[in-house]
Formats: sequence, structure tokens, C-alpha cells
Amino acid sequence: MTDLIPSVTLPTVAVLGCGWLGLPLARALVAAGYPVHGSTTTPGQLLTLRDAGIRPYLLRLAPTLSATDADTLQALLQGVDVLVLNIPPTRGAGTPDAYPALLAQVAAVANQTGVRHILLISSTGVYPDEPRLMRESDAVASPDSETPLLRAEALFQRPTHTIVRLAGLMGPGRAPGRFLAGRTGVAHGEAPVNMIHLQDCLGLLLCVLERQLWGYTFNASAATHPSRRTFYTEAAARLGLQLPTFQAETSGGKQIDASRIRELTGYQFRHDDVVAALAFC
Repeated sequence: MTDLIPSVTLPTVAVLGCGWLGLPLARALVAAGYPVHGSTTTPGQLLTLRDAGIRPYLLRLAPTLSATDADTLQALLQGVDVLVLNIPPTRGAGTPDAYPALLAQVAAVANQTGVRHILLISSTGVYPDEPRLMRESDAVASPDSETPLLRAEALFQRPTHTIVRLAGLMGPGRAPGRFLAGRTGVAHGEAPVNMIHLQDCLGLLLCVLERQLWGYTFNASAATHPSRRTFYTEAAARLGLQLPTFQAETSGGKQIDASRIRELTGYQFRHDDVVAALAFC
């Protein structure tokens, strides 16, 4: 008689913010067999989510939730094991307290509904713009750091949660050549760029979930860091746009160290050469 191998029930994941990054992530999770809930602010996207096998919710987050959105958030998180919180700081624009207040509401509802783990998608913008290597421990409050983002992160620095700080995002629909095209006298031409392609964002986040790497803060960036002058000139040229020009000064900037997430996930980047990755945007 052959022993039956018990089936593994994957945790239910909610992706709060199914936009440029969140929607492909939710689709990848569905493809991997996870039950997925997803939110969007656009009514027309509800069918897109549903057709992708995602349970859709129309949700507009704000520092103060409407009664309807508060109910929707409760419903979205019911039965969820893992929450991927993918809400950019611009959503809480207005006052320094807006973004932390917005995420605090979500954290409170997640706690009430029994969500076990939260994966917060953050940004390497937490680091001061100083010409040195930045590791995870270097994010400290200073006049140059994004204090609201650090305060928001503090809500999720728990043994059951993990924070992933993504470098500059690039990929389909987000071609870096448009960022500085045609601009003149751009500063910090020799500063290193810190970028990550969408495909590697998805691969890393899936690894964190699959390996259940909770209680960590990670940087996520490609290994190469060409100068702004080199990267953005090539990026604009590939799109046939007017090339940017840079000031003569050569001051540098921060360089993100992503060795920790590489070591713990074992993930092999597909686009470590960010200049070559421009062909995949």
C-alpha cells in the first residue's frame, strides 16, 4: 500500500495595493497556489483582479477611513494569514503624520482580524543621502532621512513581520529613461544609482514568503551601481529621448548593500546589471 503524501495548505495572502508592483505579485502568488485577496482604488480593476484569480476589494486608504472603507478593510483581512502592505508614502501625503497614521490603522485592523504576518514594502529612501555604503542598520532619523517613513516602519518591526526596502523601481511601464530626459544641469552625476527590476522584486518577495523569513529588515537592490550620468544617459538614449546633462561636480551619494537578503533567500537576481536591464523596461 502506498503512503499518501499529505497536501500542504498554503497561507492566504492579502496584497494591499494591487498596482504596478502589487498586481504582478498577486498574480505570481496565485500561480504558486496561494489563495489571494487584493485591493484596488479603481473600480475598473475589480474585474482584472477577479479574472486573475484574486478575490477583489475596492478600498481607498486614508489617514482617516470612511465607514465604508473601514468595513471593506475588515472584510479583506478576514481569514488572511499574511498581509503584503504595498502602500507608497505618497498615499499619506499632506502632513508628516499622515503616512504613519494610515499604516497604523491597517496594522490595528490586521491585529483585530488575526493576521499573523505582515510584509511591509518600504523604500531605500529611509537612508540619508551620504556618500557611503548603506546597510539595514544605517536608517536612523536625521534631517536628510524620511522620518515619516521610518516612523511607519517602526510599526512593523516585530518578530512576526518583515520589512523589505526596495531600491529605485524599473521594469515594464516604468522605464527610467523618462525620469531625467531633457533636463539640464542635473546634480550629482557621479552618484551611484540604486535600482531593482520588477522581476527581481517579485522573486525576492516570493522567497521571503516561501521561506517564512519573519522578523527581518532587508534592503533589495541590484548588485551594479553605475553613476547617474552613465545610467540615465543610456536610459534616455534607449527611448530616443533628449539626453540629460549633468553639472561638472562629481559628488557621490549612497550605495545600497543588499547582501543580507541575498544570503538568507538564496535568490539569484535576473537583472543585476541595471544598464543591461534597461532592455527589459
